This record gives sequence, C-alpha cells and structure tokens, in this order.
Amino acid sequence: MKELLTLFFSFFKVGLFTFGGGYAMLPLLQDELVKKKKWTTDEELLDYFSIGQCTPGVIAVNVSTFIGYKRKGILGGCIATLGIIAPSIIIITLIAAVLSIYMGNTYVNYAFAGIRIAVTALILETLIKLGKKGIADHWGIAIFLCACLLLILFNVSAIIIVILAALAGTFIYALPQKKKGKKE
Repeated sequence: MKELLTLFFSFFKVGLFTFGGGYAMLPLLQDELVKKKKWTTDEELLDYFSIGQCTPGVIAVNVSTFIGYKRKGILGGCIATLGIIAPSIIIITLIAAVLSIYMGNTYVNYAFAGIRIAVTALILETLIKLGKKGIADHWGIAIFLCACLLLILFNVSAIIIVILAALAGTFIYALPQKKKGKKE
C-alpha cells in the first residue's frame, strides 16, 4: 500500500508542475523517476516515450501507466495514471470556475508566455541529455537524421517515423548479431 501511495504522489507531483503536455513533462519525469526514485533508466524512459508516442492517448498518461504497471502491475498502472491526471482535473475544475474573470487579463497572458519559454528550454535540455544516450553510434546518428528529415521536410507522421526507426534499428543492429552467431 505504501508503494502505491508513493507511486500516486510521485506522478501527482509531476502532473502538478507540468505545463505544456507530455514533452514538457519529460524533464520532471527524468528527475523524479530516474534520478530520485530510480524506478527506471534514461533509456527505458526514452523507450516509454517512444511507445507512448505511438499508442492512442496522451503521452504523459501512457508513460505513467507503463511505469506504474512495471512497478506494481495493473493496480500500479491505474494508480500512476490517476496520479498524473489528478492535478489537471483539479486545476481545470478550479480554472473553469473563475475563467471568465481572468480570460482577458494581460498579466496572465504574459505569465503564460514566460512559462512557454521556460518549458521549451526544459524540453531542449532533456532532449540533449537523452539524445546523448539514445544516439550511441554512427547508425544512431543516421537514423536520427533520417527521422528529422522525414518529420521536418516531408511532414511524415510520427507513428510512421517510429515504426521505420524500429525497423531500421532491428535490421542494422540485429544483422551483425546473426553473423556473429553463425561464426560461433
């Protein structure tokens, strides 16, 4: 029971301080789950985000469900998911109650403009850290550059890019293993 409460409040804390969606949550998840709790590694977190990108639903909810499931099975997945969405439900309910009062407030708009800039910096910093671990060799660089080109120049769906990258990774990294296995 104690671990379920820890699971809930860890994700609640991340959900409470995240602005900007799943990618903005990445630095907070990395800090809480990889560094502090050691429930996952950077590589696993990157894998969860990749899978979360391809599965239906919100990335942050998918990632929390995966990690909760890894920790405590189905109940852990449900508790972690509840933890990540509870702050949004509470905050949205409170905002909806007073929305009309602050809708056109210039200072509120300025505050959110500042928050968006900070979130962008947090995402960039985390991407650089995870990129160093996820792109480990020249093949990783090639897959990364191809994915960027497909995404930026040709506007290919992220799902297709992830599937193509998975196929490329499987082909590139599994082929040498098969050759080694035949020699032995």
